[in-house]
Amino acid sequence: MSTTVKLYNYDYSMVKTYVFASVFILGNLLLPQLLHFVPNGGPAFLPIYFFTLIAAYKYGIRVGLLTAVLSPIINSLLFGMPIVDFLPIIVIKSSLLAIAAGLAANYFGKVSFLSLILVVLAYQFVGTSIEWIMLKDFQAALQDFRIGFPGMIIQIVGGYFVLKALSKV
Repeated sequence: MSTTVKLYNYDYSMVKTYVFASVFILGNLLLPQLLHFVPNGGPAFLPIYFFTLIAAYKYGIRVGLLTAVLSPIINSLLFGMPIVDFLPIIVIKSSLLAIAAGLAANYFGKVSFLSLILVVLAYQFVGTSIEWIMLKDFQAALQDFRIGFPGMIIQIVGGYFVLKALSKV
């Protein structure tokens, strides 16, 4: 199942880039706070990544990268989550997600479950490999696959429906 959507690729010189990034950063600030009320909600639902996926797929890699980098940093500064020790890997994975989503949007030109599955698997496999190298602990690096599987499903299914809802915008 796929849906044709208007996709954009805003440049860093455009005000819209920063306006849309701000909106998605706000989403990435609020959603994790809500899901942290659920026991193990952060690691299980991976909320810090959701709006990064939407931002990059719909509005391009630049909006996605701004969202990817600034969301975890601002969350850490304001709320202490993610903790500073894990901030580098979260920023790396989030940036990989923004790049994968932006490239997939450009390549497919529409949103589909297949494209979103590929995006999520791409950033997770590459990100897990980098995390393994950084932590030197394979089991710790597999956390998103072991615990965060519901979050990956939400990114794919929820991402599809949010992008579909934004298809005319």
